[in-house]
Amino acid sequence: MLQLDALTAPRTRLPGDVHIWVMVLGDLVIFAGYFLIFLVYRAMSPDEFLAAQQHLNVNIGVINTVVLLTSSWFVARCVLAARADNTDSAVRLAYAGAAGGVLFMILKSYEWATKIVAGHTNSEMFFSFYYVITGVHLVHVLIGLIVLGIVVRELGNPGRRRIMIIESGALYWHMVDLLWVIIFGLLYVMR
Repeated sequence: MLQLDALTAPRTRLPGDVHIWVMVLGDLVIFAGYFLIFLVYRAMSPDEFLAAQQHLNVNIGVINTVVLLTSSWFVARCVLAARADNTDSAVRLAYAGAAGGVLFMILKSYEWATKIVAGHTNSEMFFSFYYVITGVHLVHVLIGLIVLGIVVRELGNPGRRRIMIIESGALYWHMVDLLWVIIFGLLYVMR
């Protein structure tokens, strides 16, 4: 019953460390700048952007969105399992979250390769934005996989386990997923 009370008791602090919140907010501001510049250029050449956008594979975009959202769900469950001191489950859930990140990277690499082979390079303004925005996001996914590795390492050290590290890793992963949802909306859906 003590564990249940610890999970349902009102929280007196934000999850994770204050420094991860500063970093996450800073990253969101930087991406907001990318998004704003994209929207300005899109407004200046709407027909060109719409024509180029038709070459994106919305199905892969949807699959990638589902993959990352599912991955975020696994990572959220990992935090709950870690708080409940269910280490084995937390580790499995962290690995499942990381597997989603790897699958996302594979799908995005395939999508990039098909676009480049089809001749859609950064010589087209839309695809220039597409490669920069999704490329910077892909770097964030890679960093997120490293962070999830740190979470697994933290979970494997019962004598020094710090829930704040696990929560901070999850926060970073959720930011990466949130950014993808916005990117998907801007690049794939918005007409």
